[in-house]
Amino acid sequence: MHGTQLRIGYSRGDVVTDVSLELQPGRVTALVGPNGSGKSTLMRGLARLQPLSAGSVTFSDGTDAAALPSRQLARRLTMLAQSRPVPQGLPVRAAVALGRHPYQGRIRTGDPDGAAVVERAMALTGVTAVADSPVDELSGGQLQRVWLASCLAQNTEVLLLDEPTNHLDLKYQVELLELLHSLAHDHGVCIGVVLHDLNHAAAVADRIVLLSAGRIAAAGTPAEVLDGQVLSTVYGIDITTDYSRAAERIEVRPRPPRRSGAARPSTTDLGPGRPCIADHSAAAHRAADPIAGPSIAASA
Repeated sequence: MHGTQLRIGYSRGDVVTDVSLELQPGRVTALVGPNGSGKSTLMRGLARLQPLSAGSVTFSDGTDAAALPSRQLARRLTMLAQSRPVPQGLPVRAAVALGRHPYQGRIRTGDPDGAAVVERAMALTGVTAVADSPVDELSGGQLQRVWLASCLAQNTEVLLLDEPTNHLDLKYQVELLELLHSLAHDHGVCIGVVLHDLNHAAAVADRIVLLSAGRIAAAGTPAEVLDGQVLSTVYGIDITTDYSRAAERIEVRPRPPRRSGAARPSTTDLGPGRPCIADHSAAAHRAADPIAGPSIAASA
């Protein structure tokens, strides 16, 4: 998928300005940057959920996303948004099956593969055990995995995710990142994901796009983009990174602010919760929205 010279905004003006990027089949591309840098707006523009002020979005075969009817677009691209309404009393299996909407007729017929795809999507995301439970009785982490399963059931070549690790505890964050890596590298899915945690981006992404004030500040491999000087400039704090080529590991460390009259603390004195080491070697609908719905076995 290609975005070319994209300008995206709202009534108050453009939030994303002159951005061009490529999301490659079989690769994970992470969008990172400070709050307000345009990550979510860019993702919504790629998904045709936010109108473009200028530019174009095309698939790998050259098809213009803007020219596709909604149902056809929903068979090629799906997006897991930050939040969705929670239907009251809807069983998990039925919620996951919403991802099959683009393949069904007016009375939900004509989808012979749907049931098997739904079961596999639930297995991949670890929600089979709660398949008969109402979605409104789930924890936040369980619910996030249900919506991801619904996206998987949509069986598209492009999967976009906006901060998918929100509401997940550490275990499920790691499992979700590993799942995204597997979907891309084992199933050929083209994945674009908005992430706040730079160590998560280093762990899962093949390419990183760093945004600042609606423009691309840097783009490339994690080793190329996660540069301490670049990150310090973009985030406005002192950041250092360590890269081990042998271990394919990048560690991003924000330095504590220097107190007046105090010596600068070492980069290892970061307090609880940091650093989080990102390690490549560790394998590391909305109910009715046809776009808010990855691919079980798709190739772009």
